[in-house]
Amino acid sequence: MAALAKAGKNVDALTIDDLAPVDEFHSRRRRATEELATMLAPSASDHVIDVGSGIGGPSRYLTTTYGCRVSGVDLTPEFVSVATALTARVGLTDQVDFRQGSALALPFPDATFDLAWSQNVAMNIEDRALYYAEMRRVLKPGGRLAIQDVAQGPGGEVVFPVMWASRPELSFLRTPEATRSLLEAAGFRVLRWVDNSEAALIEAATERAAMRSAEGPPILGIHVIVGPSAREKMRNGQRCQEERLTLLINGLMERVG
Repeated sequence: MAALAKAGKNVDALTIDDLAPVDEFHSRRRRATEELATMLAPSASDHVIDVGSGIGGPSRYLTTTYGCRVSGVDLTPEFVSVATALTARVGLTDQVDFRQGSALALPFPDATFDLAWSQNVAMNIEDRALYYAEMRRVLKPGGRLAIQDVAQGPGGEVVFPVMWASRPELSFLRTPEATRSLLEAAGFRVLRWVDNSEAALIEAATERAAMRSAEGPPILGIHVIVGPSAREKMRNGQRCQEERLTLLINGLMERVG
């Protein structure tokens, strides 16, 4: 709130654009959300689950842009609390809700949702088969799932710390091929599969150049959420991309059966 006020935002009447620099801390941030949302193409009548919703940026974007209802789930209670508070300040409480829960035991009955969404979450989940099975379970037959994930690249092991993990035992990357196979084994048909690694690399380099040319860090940015370690994690992330230790993939799937 202090950073938003210092940046000249009205903290009692925020917009999703006011929050964009801080509330989407996945690769490529708002641009990634826009592209993935275009793939998913929600309608106003759809109910979407956002698995690993963080502080709610993508959930609020989907509702504002497409008119759909969104329910977010995140393991971290503090994220859920902040997501709920920010959603109230944006005036979207009637359309977006958040609850604490595990992606491996989603707190919803079978076949609840028309669509599912998850950005930069799978990297922290060891039991990937159960993760995908749970998203399939809460989707209605024929429901679609959109994911963005950091995947294991061909260049070797990740250099830590990075944004999703401060140490190796918290990171569970899979190759794009293994990820796709696990999704298909869980009961999904792949409709689209996109490698955004090059785009992520270019945009990260541009962002870092802008930060170096500035007199200091921006008032609003990823560092507000991540804290003092943000610079080192961003630097390591850039190296991982450059050396193809990591890749960035988008996928659109459909529940089969």
